Amino acid sequence: MKEYELKYGCNPNQKPARVFMAGGGELPLEILSGKAGYINLLDALNSWQLVREIKDALGMCAATSFKHVSPTSAAVGLPMSAEMKKAFFVDDIEGLDDSPIATAYARARGTDRMSSFGDWIALSDKCDATCARIIAREVSDGFIAPAYDEEALRILKGKRKGNYTIIRIDEGYKPELTEQKQVFGVTFEQRRNDFRIDKSLLDNIVTANKELPDEARRDLVIALITLKYTQSNSVCFAEGGQVIGVGAGQQSRIHCTRLAGEKADKWHLRQHEKVLSLPFRPEIKRPDRDNAIDVYLSEDYEDVTGEGKWQQLFTEKPQLFPREAQRAYLASLSGVCLASDAFFPFGDNIERARKSGVTYVAQPGGSIRDDNVIDTCNSYGMVMAMTGMRLFHH
Repeated sequence: MKEYELKYGCNPNQKPARVFMAGGGELPLEILSGKAGYINLLDALNSWQLVREIKDALGMCAATSFKHVSPTSAAVGLPMSAEMKKAFFVDDIEGLDDSPIATAYARARGTDRMSSFGDWIALSDKCDATCARIIAREVSDGFIAPAYDEEALRILKGKRKGNYTIIRIDEGYKPELTEQKQVFGVTFEQRRNDFRIDKSLLDNIVTANKELPDEARRDLVIALITLKYTQSNSVCFAEGGQVIGVGAGQQSRIHCTRLAGEKADKWHLRQHEKVLSLPFRPEIKRPDRDNAIDVYLSEDYEDVTGEGKWQQLFTEKPQLFPREAQRAYLASLSGVCLASDAFFPFGDNIERARKSGVTYVAQPGGSIRDDNVIDTCNSYGMVMAMTGMRLFHH
């Protein structure tokens, strides 16, 4: 296929629209089902690069959940605890423990379920039936992977009455080193960002504490590769083989850190026993549960726990989880990783990160206030590596 006609561009008024290879060659993808849109393909091509690079860097299968050209999360295929399975609504999926690629997507989708509603999915490896069963019951726009087994493809083609977008990517495709795009009729040209991120990028540790465990190196690599495909400015929290909070597209870095930190906090709190034991009515759907949990953990908790309201969601009135108790629980956490796509200009980012259990930090460095940032890390016994490489993405 040398050209693919789109329904429209970013918006319905932007048509005609198409994708094609500038040199007239074959597109490196095949549409197996559905009708891909302009934003779908932007998500597909960016998300595929992300999971492919994580696999290349770590040798583990990877998955990501994308929305509007930024990832909500990315993860590798590590086993999940019983609490995590329940929090991510996959505790009823048979064979999950035997499918690393399904586990990777369950983690990625479960991180920020509200943002992932209507997501674009990318897998680094073949999609199997277990993974397909998770995807089949979630609200999603489409999917890209290098291969699908027969049963997985049958399951996915039944989604949206056969109109679910499924793309197979040519795993061996390598783009030209130079890339172009147009803005307002002006053509921009640059070298494609082919910078390789791996664990060796974290060797320049500038803090007094220089103990960086291999698991933290793994998580920082996942976070940095995720940032490479996140709209800047961006900050990423990671733990246990997955991204747990992304702050994307903010003008101020502290706002990136706050946003990502709030999402990381929700990720941890969703696995707390008070949330896991919420007595939802059996007919309440997963998206409604997601919304209710988000409100339950906010200052607006009375909107779902107040008199005359809780009966709509729960079989009995749930116990409150006061903000003070939430903050105390979060303050007990440690071992979380934090990465930034550009330098931290002030120590306030580290102060905020500490409230979400951050112990390990990776950032390019290069600020005139690097000493202040290092001192702030040292005051909390954190480990910080300076990568020397900015990862802006626009």
